[in-house]
Amino acid sequence: MRRWILAGLCALWVGTAGAQPSTAQLERGRCLVEIAGHCANCHASRGPDGAPLPGRGLAGGWVIEEGPMRAVVPNITPDRETGIGNWTEAQLIRAIREGKRPDGSNIGWPMPADFYQRISDADAAAMAAYLRSVPPVRNAVQGRSSYPFPVPTHPVVANLPPPADNPVARGAYLAGPIAHCLDCHSGRGPDMRIIPGREGAQGLSFTGPWGTVVARNLTPSTTGIGNWTLAQFTRALREEIGADGRPLMPPMGRGRVWAAMTDQDIADLFAYFRSLPPLD
Repeated sequence: MRRWILAGLCALWVGTAGAQPSTAQLERGRCLVEIAGHCANCHASRGPDGAPLPGRGLAGGWVIEEGPMRAVVPNITPDRETGIGNWTEAQLIRAIREGKRPDGSNIGWPMPADFYQRISDADAAAMAAYLRSVPPVRNAVQGRSSYPFPVPTHPVVANLPPPADNPVARGAYLAGPIAHCLDCHSGRGPDMRIIPGREGAQGLSFTGPWGTVVARNLTPSTTGIGNWTLAQFTRALREEIGADGRPLMPPMGRGRVWAAMTDQDIADLFAYFRSLPPLD
């Protein structure tokens, strides 16, 4: 018997190795995929206005361009012809944590394998189980991703959840491997690797029908969230309104997905961001 406890988000999953997915495991996977990890932020099929299409939250098709890089987001529903329906659980877990397709090729950014490589064994299995359980959507995504740099490999580096009695560690696990907040809110070089020392401080730009927005500084400096209160941070996640009263823009301001996070999850995230070095 394995027992994994992570206070806050979908707080407890008790599972038996090798067993069929339980209701608790599938619920944990749903929370990780649909809420904290918000896989639909990239994997949703979108209309001309950039808004996700109903019922197609994981069906893919969005094209993300960052400089000379062009990423075509795949269908990750279990459709056998156009999605992941023929992938085994082990292949899906490897894709999530190592950024490797079943054919051995590497999955490039924006798939955050550099964060997902630290997802615990239990959470990776829960995510895979949930993805294999959602309704299949037939959507043959057109085109292939192209990168002007080598796509790196991401070997798994850890497989344990954080201590349940450490808010900063819980927040780091939630902001890193799970929600990968620092994926967008960190400086990246031309090869899309995070610039050491710019974690949380230098956001990426995102261009769409809404215009161009830049992910904000999340470190506790005066140019980041150093003057924010927990209440303001909570409002930003629950209501998508910043401390200055302005609504958040996409990709953050899109459907209040993180409103479903618990108060403890949000407090843990805030504790972690406040623990980062203040950077301008």
